[in-house]
Amino acid sequence: MSRKWLVALDIDGTVLHEDGTLSDAVRDEVQRVRDDGHEVMLATGRSVAMTLPILDRLGIAPEYVVCSNGAITLRRDEKAPTGYQRHHVETFDASAVLERIRPHLTHANYAVENEEGLYRFHGSFPDGALGAVSEEVPFEKLAHEPATRVVVISPGHAMEEFLAAVELMGLHQVSYNVGWTAWLDIAPDGVNKSTALERVRDAHGIPRDRVLCVGDGRNDIEMLDWATRGGGRGVAMGQAPEEVVAVASEVTASDTEDGLAKALATLQAPL
Repeated sequence: MSRKWLVALDIDGTVLHEDGTLSDAVRDEVQRVRDDGHEVMLATGRSVAMTLPILDRLGIAPEYVVCSNGAITLRRDEKAPTGYQRHHVETFDASAVLERIRPHLTHANYAVENEEGLYRFHGSFPDGALGAVSEEVPFEKLAHEPATRVVVISPGHAMEEFLAAVELMGLHQVSYNVGWTAWLDIAPDGVNKSTALERVRDAHGIPRDRVLCVGDGRNDIEMLDWATRGGGRGVAMGQAPEEVVAVASEVTASDTEDGLAKALATLQAPL
């Protein structure tokens, strides 16, 4: 029996250093694991447009790619202009969520991503944060069509204050996670990286105990927990916050120490 593993990798702070650089050690180890016959893919909070270039930098072309924290799953298609087509998309009506949030975060900046990867935004976002396809609109126009994700950033809030505000919002009809800074990512209810990866795992016919997931952020918690609970490997990066480490089965070195390369080095070729 083949012992192929499904290897799902977060991008920022895992594949890439926090400054956006990709080390030779990580790239070489990713390619070695791929060449050994394992299925190596990306599972990221990034949009499609910001994910595909990372595949090129790594030199891999997996069958599936998970984007937008699980809301969008791509499948390889050589006939498509980008080499991938949207295989599964989860959307929701963002209007009620936006109305609930705004009274708590009156000075925040808001963006809504649709299934084609267009961001409609209100306020100010760092250069490159939303990718190349974005349109500034009045707040009332943000929920113009079904959304795959809502992004809220509030630079004026200290992290503890921001977390307290999020707690008061009562976001029970969606899935959400808070990033390293005052950054809130909101997805359709019950959707996260693990829900998309379970679909991918099933399509590949790979057992749950041969799943290896690596990540560093709060949006990786469900993914690492899913891998660990299934008897696989949920690997937290060395710089991950305590709540991420708590659900992992193991911890590797930090991104600046090429922790991903060290974790992948333990994965041998299938029998």
